[in-house]
Amino acid sequence: MRTFTMQGTELTVSEVILGLMRIQHKTDDEVRALVSAARDAGINFLDHADIYGDGVHGCERRFAEALRLAPSERERWIIQSKTGIVKQGPYFDFSYEHIIESVDGSLAALGTDYLDILLLHRPDALVEPEEVARAFDELEASGKVRAFGVSNHTPRQIDLLRRYVRQPLVANQLQLSITHAPMIAQGLAANMQGLEQSVTRDDGILDYCRLHDITVQAWSPFQAGFFDGPFLGSERFPDLNAVIDRLAVQYDVPPEAIAVAWITRHPARMQVVLGTTSVERVTAAAQGSEVRLTRAEWYELVRAAGYLVP
Repeated sequence: MRTFTMQGTELTVSEVILGLMRIQHKTDDEVRALVSAARDAGINFLDHADIYGDGVHGCERRFAEALRLAPSERERWIIQSKTGIVKQGPYFDFSYEHIIESVDGSLAALGTDYLDILLLHRPDALVEPEEVARAFDELEASGKVRAFGVSNHTPRQIDLLRRYVRQPLVANQLQLSITHAPMIAQGLAANMQGLEQSVTRDDGILDYCRLHDITVQAWSPFQAGFFDGPFLGSERFPDLNAVIDRLAVQYDVPPEAIAVAWITRHPARMQVVLGTTSVERVTAAAQGSEVRLTRAEWYELVRAAGYLVP
């Protein structure tokens, strides 16, 4: 597993992240096996959110109950959580009160004194960035949160926050897979009239993150679109799977590793967030960090996914 120092922090992070949004109804043994498989694969980064699981903090609590990490064990992991979504609404809340209450709840549920990273989960149209700044200052001063970032945010939304927030925003968690790659594919077909792919939908978020030292964390790396099923093995993507299967044989890795390798090959130095509860899939996907696709192979996958490479 390749690692790197996340810009804006002193954290040495794995290229692959274990997301824990689906562990609520797993047994202690199943949760421990999943986390152990991640650790054995070289993953040192765990992703949570206050809304994952039943009620609030459900998966965070389930994780703590199953792992019961001693302080020395806790130090071996980078633990990230997210705040800002209110499921009961549903609506979004970036108020000072909600952020502080959410973090305190996450810390209690996780059984830890601090989060390595806190992300604002989805943009709040009613955000008052001064309140976010006040919450971040308090959380940093108290030692409860060591670094901050966002999720699913556009460049202008980040700029608004950065006008008031003192701390660097070190991560932006965004949906990205070979088949769901508008942030990459648009630039390949820029300025081509009448082509859907050439339409800018995110104001150049990937280049923006690179310019501002923000690590992109790619979620749903195997999803074809927005939660409409995986592309791996899907009859909807015969050409893509043929290329993936050929490269998997060539590199002697599972297909999941090729899907991960396509993301980690990008020079933006992105992380890949796995949302699976399958030990086998975690082990398979983690191997992608060690696969270095050639430029020709990377672009072949783009074409096979249905994007135009002029």
